[in-house]
Amino acid sequence: MQRHGQRSSATRLALLLTTPLLVFSQPLLALEAVISGVDGPVEENIDAYLQNIDEERYTDTRLEGEIRQRTQEAMRVFGYYEPDIQVDVARTPVTVRIQPGEQVRIEVLSIDIRGDAERDPPFEEAVDDFPLKEGDPLRHAPWDRLSSQLSGLAIERGYFDWGFNDRRMEVRPYQQSARLYMDFDSGPRYQFGNTVVVGSHIDPERLKNMQGFEAGDPYLAESIARYSQRLGETRWFSSVTVRPRLQTAQELVIAPPGGGAAWYDSATASQPQRPRLSSAAFASALSIGRPPTNQLPIDVTVEPSARHQFETGIGFATDVGPRLRFGWQQPWINSLGHSLNHDLYVSAPEQRFTGVYNIPLDDPLRDSYRLQYGIRNLDDSDTRSLEGTVEIARRWQFDNDWVQTLYFRTTYEDFTQGGLSDQVWLFYPGIQWSRTRAEPQRFPLWGDRQQLSLEYSDTVWGSDARFARVTGDTEWIRTLGANNRFVGRISVGAIETDNFDKIPPSLRFFAGGDRSVRGYSYESLSPRNDDGRLRGGQQMLTSTLEYQRRVRGDWWGAAFVDTGDAFDDWGPEDLKTGAGLGVRWISPVGPIRFDVAHPFDDDDNDYRLHFSIGPEF
Repeated sequence: MQRHGQRSSATRLALLLTTPLLVFSQPLLALEAVISGVDGPVEENIDAYLQNIDEERYTDTRLEGEIRQRTQEAMRVFGYYEPDIQVDVARTPVTVRIQPGEQVRIEVLSIDIRGDAERDPPFEEAVDDFPLKEGDPLRHAPWDRLSSQLSGLAIERGYFDWGFNDRRMEVRPYQQSARLYMDFDSGPRYQFGNTVVVGSHIDPERLKNMQGFEAGDPYLAESIARYSQRLGETRWFSSVTVRPRLQTAQELVIAPPGGGAAWYDSATASQPQRPRLSSAAFASALSIGRPPTNQLPIDVTVEPSARHQFETGIGFATDVGPRLRFGWQQPWINSLGHSLNHDLYVSAPEQRFTGVYNIPLDDPLRDSYRLQYGIRNLDDSDTRSLEGTVEIARRWQFDNDWVQTLYFRTTYEDFTQGGLSDQVWLFYPGIQWSRTRAEPQRFPLWGDRQQLSLEYSDTVWGSDARFARVTGDTEWIRTLGANNRFVGRISVGAIETDNFDKIPPSLRFFAGGDRSVRGYSYESLSPRNDDGRLRGGQQMLTSTLEYQRRVRGDWWGAAFVDTGDAFDDWGPEDLKTGAGLGVRWISPVGPIRFDVAHPFDDDDNDYRLHFSIGPEF
């Protein structure tokens, strides 16, 4: 009996007219089936196999056969090779009754690793972690994953002549047994050869110092990827290609530009995510014969980046109003990779111009000297200041991502604070430790930032003030699920001195504003003098706790509580607190934050609006 009866001519004409509209206006209906007799992963796999069947395209007989065939395929991967399957397509939904029968069990399991990989720990771990053993029910997925895992490891670890001498799955359904054989021969492991740099305007020795491997070291694809990434991070180059000169017995399929290599994606599908090479990294100079020592020369091809780069930015924040920024970067100015950056910032209360001359050492991304200079004018509330600064610093970045900076700073500041004016010269050393981690960078869902700075000045070496100053910041971002984001922040600061009047405003402490205690205006919280003017504090403490909830897409709602103050005498009488609600939008130019905050300790301001652009870190 046909599933579809005869239709009238009018009905056929209506279908002809409406079918194109239906195709584009609604998805094809998936088969609805009730499955009984099995459960768990087996049932889920059968359901997945049946999902894309469009029953309207089949007669009853063909539909029944298609369902039975797909059900058998879905069960086979779990070791059920002789199930009894009854399909009833006359009902809606379709019913599939299954008697799975005996499950095939593994009678023989033979896995051998030959070649140099025989004693390579990742290969040993792959075999040791194989979840099946003799006597277990047969499952295809672990067997297929092991095959892909071994070939992926071979590619990643330099066994370019790898191959399977034997890879068989012999299933005997009538005996409910299976025999599995895998004989993997890795061949020899290749080593890194000499590195050849082409197109570089930077001293090649500097580039080789960054590579992290030496000629003769065992080959690792991860090392190649990391080297390419590090060269890109220097900003010396507009393009970077790092690749081995490779000719092997394997047929390497090179993907088109912008695409991944199919063989690599397939072979490493079961592997943990690691830095990956582009397909160009495996392009081989086929005209060059295989080195007799199995060493692969590494070819590095680079193109210089533009010597002068400019950027501008326009923004707005309730703390400072409209603001304009202009940057001029010179990523390289000589063959040693020195760089020079200048930055101009203009807003209503503050204008500043800064420059940084960077001198990289053997590891340009981790070790460098820095000369920084700048001039700053500030006119805000009770603060007037004209400041000039020169700083010489030495920077180290450690393997745990902490950055240590040792610096010596000289500052001249002509200021008026709370009605009292002075000019001071300060000479003081300092040390800072910092670390920032964020994933992803644009709008972190996980991250933290730590910073601790210690500074000391003394009249013994000509400074106009003697002081010890410490500042510390910690900020954390964590998410719960995909839609709940938490932000916490604590900032502390203290300065110990025998003559606070000689301390310029740039070193005193103020609180309040978008990045401090919301609900209060920018740097409006500090001790006041007898005239009621802000004088700045010797200590400062602020904290923030914020909960954000994704509303839809890139839109988030926020609720927050801020508390803190700037004060004297090593302890506040009370802290100022503000709380409120806000909106976050992850825009193409960065996160945009809009908050409405209520100050609980200020009778003159019921609510205050805060608006800012940019990430928390």
